Amino acid sequence: MPSYSGVWTLTAQYQAKGAGNWPFPPLTGDIGLFGGGGTNVIQYITITSTGNSTDFGDLTVSRTYTAACASATRGVFGGGSGSSVVDYVTIASVGNAADFGDLLGNAEGPAGCGSSTRAIFAGGGEGVGSNVIQYITYASIGNTTDFGDMTRAASTLASCSSTTRGIFAGGTGAVTTNIIDYITIASTGNATDFGDLLSADYGVAGSGSSTRGIINSGSATNVIQYITIASTGNATDFGDLTNQSSYGSATSNATRSILVINNNTNIINYVTIASTGNALDFGDLLANSSSSPSGCSNANGGL
Repeated sequence: MPSYSGVWTLTAQYQAKGAGNWPFPPLTGDIGLFGGGGTNVIQYITITSTGNSTDFGDLTVSRTYTAACASATRGVFGGGSGSSVVDYVTIASVGNAADFGDLLGNAEGPAGCGSSTRAIFAGGGEGVGSNVIQYITYASIGNTTDFGDMTRAASTLASCSSTTRGIFAGGTGAVTTNIIDYITIASTGNATDFGDLLSADYGVAGSGSSTRGIINSGSATNVIQYITIASTGNATDFGDLTNQSSYGSATSNATRSILVINNNTNIINYVTIASTGNALDFGDLLANSSSSPSGCSNANGGL
């Protein structure tokens, strides 16, 4: 008689992950991932719906203040407190992350964005932060490569992207800043000044469509602001979060931005990117967080 012990082992593993009936089907649709935030937990939501997040798997290392970005198939999580590790997951497959490579150095609070082929990490680091921009190619495995420099050094800054342009906004270094920079993702080189946020802010998070970037403020405010990525200029008021946010995180598809309020809460908000107005309740993360699980999606504005 054949042995079924292997099947039962796999079933137990899926059930331990909260994945329901085995075999667990691939995730489909516009999937948002959030990883880290003081733990190694990765969780996911379906952006087009509302509801609480679900367990996806684990990062290779537990850490805070990571950066995340994604292609249509692969999500990557880079850096974090005292860490240079870059992890990756296949978004359609629930499970633990695998090692991708390393950042150029330890980076606490970097920002992440990208295109369909290239992931960009910018800034990070304790104290005065860093101005370093670095990149990887999603389809390969290995360490990041130097891209260029931002106009200032910062950590806990926001980012978003179109298919051609990456945006880095705010953050804190020697001083807290309102500066917005931009780069052309497919090239390499130093960033160029884009404009300013409504005020100097840190712990900010960005997301958006291919045309509009959404920034949800940090440092215990509830302000949401937006920019038009293809132009340059200062940010404009969009509306308000349902609660004040510190060290928030965000992700998006082409129409909806998902804004996580981390001020020791587990609240998830959402807005319709093409409009303006106050955020609405989406659901809850698996647990309260005060240290920014980083967000990415397989349908972000860079794709």
